[in-house]
Parts: sequence; structure tokens; C-alpha cells
Amino acid sequence: MATVEETTPLSTYLQTFSALFVRLQTRSERGAALLEYALLVSLIAVVCIASVSYFGQSISYQASEIGSAINN
Repeated sequence: MATVEETTPLSTYLQTFSALFVRLQTRSERGAALLEYALLVSLIAVVCIASVSYFGQSISYQASEIGSAINN
């Protein structure tokens, strides 16, 4: 029959292992979240650059027309 002294090292080992597992899971989830945010920010930057490149001339022309109308 097992005594308290015999089961204590096993329970301590399990507690240590589970704490380590939880800590490592948290770190990997934080790293994954950081990567997701970085990808999201880069996608937004690409969309902004593409829209400015595509609509840039049109917006510049319209701004010139509005400026000319105000000066007259």
C-alpha cells in the first residue's frame, strides 16, 4: 500500500509538469497572436499602398480642380 511519502514526488512532478506545460502554451499563443497582428498590419499597409497608387492621380487631379475653383 502506498504511503503519503511515496506519492508526494509523483504529485510534485505532475504539478511541475502541468505548470510548465501551461507556461509554454501561453508563450506559443502569445507568439502566434503577435504573428497574426504583424500579418494583419502588413496586409493593411499593402492595401493602403495599392489604393494610393491606383487612386493617386485621380485624387490629385480632383484636388487641383477644387483648388483652382477656390482661387477663382
